[in-house]
Amino acid sequence: MKSLPHAALPNPCYLLSLHSKSAARSFGCLFRQNPSTKTLPFSLENRLRSASSVHSISPARQAASRLPRRKSPNPTSSSSLYARPSLLEMKKEMAENRAKVYEFLRSLGIVPDELDGLELPVTVEIMRERVDFLHSLGLIIEDINNYPLVLGCSVKKNMIPVLDYLDKLGIRKSTFTNFLRRYPQVLHSSVVIDLQPVVKYLQGMDIRPNDVPRVLERYPELLGFKLEGTMSTSVAYLIGIGVGRRELGGVLTRYPEILGMRVGRVIKPFVEYLGTLGLPKLAVARLIEKRPHILGFGLEEQVKPNVAALLEFGVREESINSVIAQYPDVLGLELKEKLLSQQSLLESNMLAKRNEFGRMIEKMPQLIVLGRSVILKHTTFLKECGFSLKQISKMVVRCPQLLALNVEIMRMSFEFFQMEMERELEELVDFPAFFTYSLETTVKPRHRMITKRSLKCSLAWMLACSDVKFEERMKYDSIGIEEMEIEMEMEPSFELKSLLEMRREEEDDSENDSAAEYDDYSEDDM
Repeated sequence: MKSLPHAALPNPCYLLSLHSKSAARSFGCLFRQNPSTKTLPFSLENRLRSASSVHSISPARQAASRLPRRKSPNPTSSSSLYARPSLLEMKKEMAENRAKVYEFLRSLGIVPDELDGLELPVTVEIMRERVDFLHSLGLIIEDINNYPLVLGCSVKKNMIPVLDYLDKLGIRKSTFTNFLRRYPQVLHSSVVIDLQPVVKYLQGMDIRPNDVPRVLERYPELLGFKLEGTMSTSVAYLIGIGVGRRELGGVLTRYPEILGMRVGRVIKPFVEYLGTLGLPKLAVARLIEKRPHILGFGLEEQVKPNVAALLEFGVREESINSVIAQYPDVLGLELKEKLLSQQSLLESNMLAKRNEFGRMIEKMPQLIVLGRSVILKHTTFLKECGFSLKQISKMVVRCPQLLALNVEIMRMSFEFFQMEMERELEELVDFPAFFTYSLETTVKPRHRMITKRSLKCSLAWMLACSDVKFEERMKYDSIGIEEMEIEMEMEPSFELKSLLEMRREEEDDSENDSAAEYDDYSEDDM
């Protein structure tokens, strides 16, 4: 394009002055003065005219623009196709729906007062579905009122996944109702976040996988505990006082409530109190291995009052630890009434005097729970053997175990005593513990050895010693009179050191061997 000569260019100031009058004219002069400029394929003049019409506003329109705009009286005009309800309207609708749900719940007998602030279904139909589902699990209106927050659980999102997991875990469906009554909060739980970690923790405590469902059925509240809280501290404390790590799984299986006990408030005060009675921590650890449920006995409500009752009925203070070691359950009984009842029973049947009752408990604390019929049955048997009531009284005071042994086993021992040993009844009066020794493993072998050596000895000298000690005695040329008299005066007693050395496997073996030697001494007839 050829350059325009200087003279052909208009004055810029001149162009600015003309712009307010007619931009099109000024631009027209420009294009006319340059004939070499190519024309555009559209009408530039028309474009400029339309642009000037946009920029030029009439005075009437300017005045109208200053007036306030009128609000549309109808919110649902043509422009409200995409309008949403206001927050106030939404709140009002939610309140109306909640009122309908509350009315429905009240019609069923459910008190919805605690549900304020809880997200609930927006329709009565969904709430009816939740209530019906809870009914199908065996829960009644009373159960729902005990924990109304369960109505905030979705059937599909909360309840069904949790129940499916419990079922796969091995929780019996027949126990679901009781399970949910005790711990309905489980329906709020996340299977992955809340339930699975607890199950893995229990398995890590050497609880066998098959026992985990039984543990949870017994104590479903476990599923709500934090692993790093009460559960871990209680386990650590038990191990610290001497509970064997190998025993821990069995302890927790039999009494999982331990995992929910606070060390500072429950376990430690219990252990320390038993220490004041003469039971060292290691002895208490062995008792917990054998009877873990003793940790559930209330220290102030049961344990201390029961110790006071034992002292009141004649048990010596120095023997309290022995009584507890032999029969830990004595700490949790309704003890005073039972002591009074048993003391009256023994006195009325002329089996023991009041001042002898405490010594009998020291030798066999289980005497406290012996049923009346059991005591009378054993008394009748001893009478049939030819003992007088006075002799029987002397025997049971010395060896109260006579009132709990299996009568048939006692009969076989007595027949061997009469037929094979050919001894006098008075020897049994002096040493009634004869009936507590195994006929096949102890009495018969030792009697044969005594007979073979033609020795004359008392029953106490023959039986009241270990196998090693007895073998040493068989090397004697003669038996000293003084030694026999000492043995005669010895009475069966419990040694605390045996508890310190005992492990549960050994106890289980001994219980299996001697279970048949004792009658069922339940107190259902007391």
